[in-house]
Amino acid sequence: MRIDPQDRRSTAGVVRALVVTAAIVVVVAGMRAAGGLLAPILLALILVVALSPVQSGLRRWLPGWAATGVLIIVLYGILAAGAASLVAAGIQLASIAPRYEDRVRDLVDEVQHWLQEQGLNPDDASQLVTRLDPSTLANIAQTVAGVVISLLTNLVFLITLLLFMAVETAGYPSRMARVDMVRPRLTRALRQFVHGTRRYLLVSTIFGLIVAIFDGIALWILGIPLATLWAVLAFVTNYIPNIGFVIGLAPPAVLALLEGGVGLMVVVIIVYSVINFVLQSIIQPKIVGDSVNLSVTVTFLSLIFWTFVLGGVGAVLAVPLTLLARALLVDASPGTRWADIFLSGSASVAGEARWSPNAPPRKGWWTRRRQKRRRR
Repeated sequence: MRIDPQDRRSTAGVVRALVVTAAIVVVVAGMRAAGGLLAPILLALILVVALSPVQSGLRRWLPGWAATGVLIIVLYGILAAGAASLVAAGIQLASIAPRYEDRVRDLVDEVQHWLQEQGLNPDDASQLVTRLDPSTLANIAQTVAGVVISLLTNLVFLITLLLFMAVETAGYPSRMARVDMVRPRLTRALRQFVHGTRRYLLVSTIFGLIVAIFDGIALWILGIPLATLWAVLAFVTNYIPNIGFVIGLAPPAVLALLEGGVGLMVVVIIVYSVINFVLQSIIQPKIVGDSVNLSVTVTFLSLIFWTFVLGGVGAVLAVPLTLLARALLVDASPGTRWADIFLSGSASVAGEARWSPNAPPRKGWWTRRRQKRRRR
C-alpha cells in the first residue's frame, strides 16, 4: 500500500506539534517545581540588566573595580529598601489590627443579617461570613510569617548571586561580540530584550513614583491610616501589568470601609481609579509600548503564566520575562519569527520591518536625543 506524500507530511506535522507541546508541558512543570530556585535567579538577572548602565557609565571616570563596587552597592541598596519596607509594613499592620476587631465583628453581623433578609438560610449565611471573623487574623499572620521566612532564605542566595553577576557584567560586551560572529540573530534579539526591559522598567518606575505620590496624598487627605504604606504598595504594584492597580487598591479600600463606612470606601475607589486610569492606562502605555511591543492579551496571559510558574516574583517580572522568552524562542530563530506578528501590539508595516534581515538596530528615544545633540 502506497502512502500519499502529502498525508505523510501532514502526519509528520501533527507528530511534531504533539512532541513540541509535550516538551513545553514538561519544561513548564519543571520550572514550576524549581520556582523557589528559579525566581531569585531571574530576579537577579533582570536587576543586573536594568542597572548595568550604571557601571558602564561610571567606567568613563572610575576604575573598573570602583564602577563594579558602585553597581553592587546600588543593587544591595534596592534589596535593603525592599526588605525594610516589608518589615515596616508588617509592624504597622500588626499595630493597627486590634483596633478594628470590633468594627469587623459589626460588619460581619450586618452582612449576616442582610443575607438572612434576602431569604438565605441562617446556617448558610453564617458559613458565608465565617472568613470575615477576626479570629482568622492569626492564621493570616502565620501565613505572612512563613512568606517572610521564605523570602529571607532566598535573600541570602540572591545577594550572593547578585555579587557574582555584577562582577562579571564588565565582560559581557566582549562575550556578546564573540557570540555575534557566530549567532548574529541571537545577539540582536538579546539586545532588543535588554533595550525593551530597561525602558519598560524605567518608565514603570517613573510612573510608579508619580502614582504613589498622588495616591499617598489623596489617602492622607481622606484620613486613611498608613497612607505612606499604601503609597509604597501602589508603587510596587505598578510593575504588575493589568491587575496591579486592583491589588494596590484593595487594602486602602478595606481600611476606608472599616474607618468611615461604604461612602469613604467608594471615594477611595473613585480617586484611585481616576489617578491610575489616566496615568497607567492612557499615558504610560503610549510611552513604553513602542519598545515593549506586546499586545494587551499577551501581557495579561504572561502575567497569569509567570505568576503560576514563579509566584509573586513572576507577577512583578511578567513583562521582562516575556521579552526574554520572545528573544530566545521567537526572535533568535528565522523559523519562529512569524509568531512575533501575534505577540506584538500591532501588525503594522513598521512592525514587519522590525525583523527585516537588513534593518538597523532599533534605537530608543534617549539614544536618538543624544545623537541629535551631537549633530548640533
